[in-house]
Amino acid sequence: MSSTTLPRAAAMRNHPAYWAFIVHRVSGVGLALFLPLHFWVLALMLEPARADAFFRWTEQPLVKLAETLLVVLLAAHLAGGLRLLALEFLPWSDSQKTRIALAFGFALLAGLLFLLAAF
Repeated sequence: MSSTTLPRAAAMRNHPAYWAFIVHRVSGVGLALFLPLHFWVLALMLEPARADAFFRWTEQPLVKLAETLLVVLLAAHLAGGLRLLALEFLPWSDSQKTRIALAFGFALLAGLLFLLAAF
C-alpha cells in the first residue's frame, strides 16, 4: 500500500456520497429489523381486545418517538433508493452534493411532519 492510499481513502469517507451510502445501508438494516415486530403487531390485530391494549400502549411518548424514527428511516431509505436510481439513469453534474443534501432534508422533513402530527 502506498502512502497516498490512506489519505485518499480517508477523503473518500468524508464525501457526502459516502455518507449517503452509509445512511441508505443503515436505514435498510433498521427497516429489516423492524419487520418481525410489524408482523407481530399485525397478528395482534386479529384479536380486538389485544389490539385495543396495543393501541393504548402506542400513545406513550417514547413509542411516538420510535414511530418518528421509523418514518425517518423509511424516508431516508426512499431518498437513498431514489439517489441510486438517479445515479444509474441520470447524468450527474457538480450539483450531486445538493441532491444528496436535498434527499437528507426530505427524510428529516418527513420525520418532523410525522412527529408534529403524532402530538
